[in-house]
Amino acid sequence: MAYNSRLKSEQTDALFEAILTLDTMDDCYRFFEDICTIKEIQAIAQRLEVAKQLRENKTYNEIEAETGASTATISRINRSLNYGADGYNLIFRKLGLTKE
Repeated sequence: MAYNSRLKSEQTDALFEAILTLDTMDDCYRFFEDICTIKEIQAIAQRLEVAKQLRENKTYNEIEAETGASTATISRINRSLNYGADGYNLIFRKLGLTKE
């Protein structure tokens, strides 16, 4: 059964299909450098790191100090981890970073 996202559109499908064709880290860097600003890529990378640290039960203060993310961003990511579409957990499982 396909996931029914609020983001779903033909344009979003085309974007995700394009991302799924990337084979190497170099391909990812090249594509994302063209399609996103450096700040956008850094923000997404920061969010993934915040999610990892939340799963490690680090405090907001520790995460803020280590990542530079605001407590509002940390809180938003925490809500996504607990009540979101399960995307972070899906990625963590695929990366072998499952909860102990």
